[in-house]
Amino acid sequence: MNIRLKEITYNIFKESWQCEIIEIESEADHLHIAFEAYPQIQLSKLINNFKTVSSRYIRKEFAEYLKPFYWKPFFWSPSYCLLSVGGATIDTIKEYIRNQDKPR
Repeated sequence: MNIRLKEITYNIFKESWQCEIIEIESEADHLHIAFEAYPQIQLSKLINNFKTVSSRYIRKEFAEYLKPFYWKPFFWSPSYCLLSVGGATIDTIKEYIRNQDKPR
């Protein structure tokens, strides 16, 4: 499912929003996504659309696997954290995201 979630994420960000994903990594309960977006993009709408569409795909494609875990009518939590970066290099951000799935 992790690979499929990344594919879906790339498709939504690129095809629907013309955003470029720089790096993506998942943990058990959340994603880290570094992406570039045009200034005209309303980021709250992008995130809401991403959550809605990705949830639909994942719940449909992995219904049997998810059945014991997701008894609620939603896949994602309603919250999100969105940060802009200006001082850190792109390599620093990529490294941070890549290391999210490593044991601490």
